[in-house]
Amino acid sequence: MVPLSHYIALSAILFVIGAAGFIFRRNIITVFMCIELMLNAVNLAFMAFSRFRGNLDGQLFVFFVIVVAAAEAAVGLALIISLYRSRDTLAIDELDSMKL
Repeated sequence: MVPLSHYIALSAILFVIGAAGFIFRRNIITVFMCIELMLNAVNLAFMAFSRFRGNLDGQLFVFFVIVVAAAEAAVGLALIISLYRSRDTLAIDELDSMKL
C-alpha cells in the first residue's frame, strides 16, 4: 500500500508545475492547460485524503471540482477561440486590453 505522503508529494509537485507554467508561460493555451493541471493536483489530494480517512467527502469535492473544470473548459475555450479570431494571436502580452 502506498503511503499518504507519496500522494501528497505528487500532488504538490503537479500543483507547483502548474503554477509555474501559469506564471511564466506566454501562450494562452499553455496557461489554460496549467490551470487544469492545478485542478487535477487538488483532485489527487482530495482523493488521497478521502481514501486515507475512509470516507466519501473527498470524492464528493472531486466531483464538484470536475464539474467546475468542465464548465471552465467550455467557457475558456470559447473565449480563446473568440480572441484568436479577433486578434490572430494567442500571446498573452498582446491581450492587454478588452478593446477589439
